[in-house]
Amino acid sequence: MFEENVVCKLLQIKYPIFQGGMAWLGTAELASAVSNAGGLGIIGAGHMPPDVLRAEIQKTKAGTQKPFGVNIMLMSPFVKEVMQVVVDERVPVVTTGAGNPAEYIPALKEIGTKVIPVVASVALAKRLTRTGVDAVIAEGTESGGHIGDLTTMALVPQVVDAVDVPVIAAGGIGDSRGIAAAFALGAKAVQMGTRFVLSKECIAHENYKNMVLKARDRSTVVTGRATGHPARVLQNKLSRLYLDRESHGAPVEELEKLGVGTLRLAAREGDVEMGSVMIGQISGLLSDIKSVDEIIQALVKGIQPASEAIGQNCR
Repeated sequence: MFEENVVCKLLQIKYPIFQGGMAWLGTAELASAVSNAGGLGIIGAGHMPPDVLRAEIQKTKAGTQKPFGVNIMLMSPFVKEVMQVVVDERVPVVTTGAGNPAEYIPALKEIGTKVIPVVASVALAKRLTRTGVDAVIAEGTESGGHIGDLTTMALVPQVVDAVDVPVIAAGGIGDSRGIAAAFALGAKAVQMGTRFVLSKECIAHENYKNMVLKARDRSTVVTGRATGHPARVLQNKLSRLYLDRESHGAPVEELEKLGVGTLRLAAREGDVEMGSVMIGQISGLLSDIKSVDEIIQALVKGIQPASEAIGQNCR
């Protein structure tokens, strides 16, 4: 199964399933587990200093012999140094967000690294494809963390029709039905973040995981639209405070200051009231914590039945 999948062949992975590159959550432990299970594990560099990222990469290499990736936020103050670390360590795959990776592509291509940016619009997908990227991740607004405006259902098929590289669908995918739906829209692979937060290997604080387990379909809200950097999070004391200040026209600087360090506060220290619990809308579907291998095996096993159900519904 998936032997002829274009993304699997491109990246030399067994299953067309990416783990989202989540800051503070996409660590070596999770990334190596996902890669060992046949997917593409991804370290979330976030705002990591270069020495911290190098240590995570080396830890991942010690944990898996399979391909893995690093997600780099191009708005990071350490972006140039981080890119050099990725080149030095010859990371097989780089995914990028919040910017244009064009200036870094020649150096990455020289060492054989595959470059796959996250896009939230057709225009951005077309522009980045012209820079020589290997694929694009079309991420809908259902995702956790920083998001765009278009839904996955609307975005993915439009990006598929607009570019000539493989498209990976992301946003609101939490089970085999979501994967089958993404394939029906023309995607060649999927990226999942929320599902892997609820894994044994994810080092998120127990309070963080428990809050996600209790989430319902309308438990998330979007903060930060006024700053130009909207993020999807679970409702809590922080989100209510943020949205209140945002609705009353608080200066961007005040809003940004309010959010500094809050993801780490929730993910690592377990403060899920004044911390930022970034998670996708699909969290309401999820109700258990399993090992990464169990998650991926269940996902893969369910794809064929889900695809057959699509055909049955067309009769």
